[in-house]
Amino acid sequence: MSVTSNEGIIIYRDVHKWYGDFHALRGITFTMQKGEVIVICGPSGSGKSTCIRTINRLEEHQRGQIIVDGVELTNDLRNIETIRREVGMVFQQFNLFPHLRVLQNVALAPFWVLKMKKSKAEEIAIQLLERVGIPEQAQKYPEQLSGGQQQRVAIARALAMTPKIMLFDEPTSALDPEMIKEVLDVMKELARSGMTMIVVTHEMGFAREVANRIVFFDYGQLVEENTPEEFFHNPQHERTKLFLSQILDY
Repeated sequence: MSVTSNEGIIIYRDVHKWYGDFHALRGITFTMQKGEVIVICGPSGSGKSTCIRTINRLEEHQRGQIIVDGVELTNDLRNIETIRREVGMVFQQFNLFPHLRVLQNVALAPFWVLKMKKSKAEEIAIQLLERVGIPEQAQKYPEQLSGGQQQRVAIARALAMTPKIMLFDEPTSALDPEMIKEVLDVMKELARSGMTMIVVTHEMGFAREVANRIVFFDYGQLVEENTPEEFFHNPQHERTKLFLSQILDY
């Protein structure tokens, strides 16, 4: 199935997901426009990570429609492969190859998947390491880097495939507090550059500053979505108000 691009770069229509008897996503419906930044927040186990993992088929939905850049996610492996080329993902854990240097970690996908010459892939990798602020770490191994530096390598690696969409699944939750800012600063720069981004995070300062919309999940449902201004200052749902009262001086 294909849709016109003005309908949205990501479309969810009544999406459901079960793990056995557990109903993890309950009728999720929303549309995301190209260049938007959406922050998904909510309590643990509310379906936030499951939701974004369905976008590149790391998790399979059982009911409803997910359409990414005009391509519907089905069991058709060609569609899945097409979408995965267009969607970069950064996880809570960095998932870098420990036996490869930083430069090799970033250059690997362009070399193997995009069939670039090694020299070209490494040239792009250096440019991306400069973009995330750590070009001097290119010849080190991941274990020689701080957590914040490793996460910035992971962002550079995802960008190496020139994705149209970037997904971030709690990218700062495994970091020490002093390392969080350096990763969020890279993500802010990406947002300012016009990258389409969905970010699962509890970093409400980031959400206030960068998000076009904030989406609140609870028990697998999309409870509320709004602009940061309205979300923080005029929440519509009692569950949202309770959540904000627990994480903010609200």
